[in-house]
Amino acid sequence: MFNLANRYYNGEGTEKNLEKAFHWYQKAVEKDHIKAMNNLAICYVNGEGTEKNLEKAFHWYQKAAENGNEVAMFNLANSYYGGKGTEKNLEKAFHWYQKAAENGNEVAMFNLANSYYGGKGTEKNLEKAFHWYQKSAENGNEKAINNLAICYENGEGTEKNLEKAFYWYQKQQKMVN
Repeated sequence: MFNLANRYYNGEGTEKNLEKAFHWYQKAVEKDHIKAMNNLAICYVNGEGTEKNLEKAFHWYQKAAENGNEVAMFNLANSYYGGKGTEKNLEKAFHWYQKAAENGNEVAMFNLANSYYGGKGTEKNLEKAFHWYQKSAENGNEKAINNLAICYENGEGTEKNLEKAFYWYQKQQKMVN
């Protein structure tokens, strides 16, 4: 059911049909398919195959996140952060960014670092911000690479090290070119 929904969603092997994709995601969700929960939420966010409904999207992100889907954890964190489908709550956003980051989501690592850096949803902690910028940068996140270089350049969360700052700026420049 989930694979069939994906085929309709992406138009692979058949004509793209978002209504049928939504239908089959719903069927897969009825069988507790966790990835389908996240994809169903995405359909609700974008109004794909159904009416746009941020509250229903939030509901399905939450169910998928609670069942261990790291992409849904990240999407749930974004929902809390932006107040989409629920009340804005930076502490809950932080919680779900942390869970997604711990499960390997490099964009969540970057957002978690930003949360620590700016004291959003948690206490400001430059050492933890540095740690998560580094993890995200090591996973190839371009924005994290830049922020990591800035941390080294300014000695934020780590000792000032202009050689390492140069290394990370250079690495980012190679990604841009």
